[in-house]
Amino acid sequence: MSDLTELTLAEARDGLAKGDFTSVELTEAYNAAVAAARPLNAFITETPEMAVEMAKASDARRAKGEAGAMEGLPIGMKDLFCTKGVLTTAASHILDGFHPPYESTVSQNLWDAGAVMLGKLNLDEFAMGSSNETSYYGTAVNPWAPDGDNRKYVPGGSSGGSAASVSSHCAIAATGTDTGGSIRQPAAFTGIVGVKPTYGRCSRFGIVAFASSLDQAGPMTRTVRDAAIMLGAMAGFDAKDSTSVDMPVPDFEAALTGDIRGLKIGIPAEYRMDGMPEEIEALWHKGEAMLKDAGAEIVPISLPHTKYALPCYYIVAPAEASSNLARYDGMRYGLRIDGSDLTDTYEKTRAEGFGDEVQRRVLIGTYVLSAGYYDAYYLKAQKVRTLILRDFEQAFEKVDAILTPTTPSASFAQGEKSGDPIAMYLNDIFTVPASMAGLPGASVPVGLSKEGMPLGLQILSPAFDEATLFRVAGVLESAAGFDAKPKKWWVK
Repeated sequence: MSDLTELTLAEARDGLAKGDFTSVELTEAYNAAVAAARPLNAFITETPEMAVEMAKASDARRAKGEAGAMEGLPIGMKDLFCTKGVLTTAASHILDGFHPPYESTVSQNLWDAGAVMLGKLNLDEFAMGSSNETSYYGTAVNPWAPDGDNRKYVPGGSSGGSAASVSSHCAIAATGTDTGGSIRQPAAFTGIVGVKPTYGRCSRFGIVAFASSLDQAGPMTRTVRDAAIMLGAMAGFDAKDSTSVDMPVPDFEAALTGDIRGLKIGIPAEYRMDGMPEEIEALWHKGEAMLKDAGAEIVPISLPHTKYALPCYYIVAPAEASSNLARYDGMRYGLRIDGSDLTDTYEKTRAEGFGDEVQRRVLIGTYVLSAGYYDAYYLKAQKVRTLILRDFEQAFEKVDAILTPTTPSASFAQGEKSGDPIAMYLNDIFTVPASMAGLPGASVPVGLSKEGMPLGLQILSPAFDEATLFRVAGVLESAAGFDAKPKKWWVK
């Protein structure tokens, strides 16, 4: 039954509905794929027995005519989502042994819709990173690699394990979280679809916090249709999250009309960066031509404060992280290194428990929030953030959606940039502006680099207009016809 892992989420959903196979058969095929893909290090915790039990329960519900939107579909859960009774680490040593007594709202929504959990997926520690190289559990590996290159390539981050699992077909789909691009960038690096919904569309309750005004859950899938189905199950108002927005969840799948005639697509001048690789520029032009051929009007636009988005982000996000991570003190859960007194215990626990990148961001955040620098850095960054949002709002008065590259390059080899934090931070240069503005964005695989690595284009839409986002993304996906797959070098 190994061919079952070749089905998209939508195809598997329809096959289950027709009785072509059972959820148990589908889940067992994926359990085998997870085991075979261990060289990718995509999972921190595998839950094969739990998955089969969930699949049996799903088949029983279907037999009673009680199938949900994700009924019987085996997915991976990023290890940033608290899962009741199942080890949740945020890929950090400091959360060793943490088994949450509660479930995150997004994961609960998926289980309520019938989804099956294959396990918990690898990520950058506390979602801080763009390559999955900061994980305490080792780097997840990109299933893709250039021909003849024996090096291991990064799957992007922070949702690197999620991206690797979907791209390698050892999960039918996966959850991700996006703070500054952590769904869209790894999706582009691994040739899959990644969607960051509008801030507030999905509950943050039970997601280990990085930067509370930026973090947002979203789906990572093989197709745009799959992402639309999955986001519909993930989203919804949650009274337990004060930033959750109380508005109905549309039928995102119904938005995939295949027709974008008359839509105006904005091309922001400021995303043409100095030194941008020619193949990224060419891919962007190719995307423009595809949408124009589909009947859309291409409109040049300006987002003048774009150049400030990345420095602004690296003030706001670390500031919020330094506040959020103060709770990890070794007193109530996770790692504890006893010291000579309370302060010594705190210091030893955090020094041992947090990796270099997390410590770096906590230090930056504590600095910009300190009394002498709060106004000069944090307050100013928040003001500039408002200007970035205003740029987008003015642009969306003229256009229906915006098209940009997702990343400034294809995936790179492990260790290639990890010694240079600034080079690593620049990976998010095209994704951070939408995060700062809280807008929805999607990365769609469109082509391959000259080395044969996936490249994606990003679509942005107005707040809470994911319907237009999916509509345009679906047309771009169809026009691109991206059907390349990684060679399964990890299967022995």
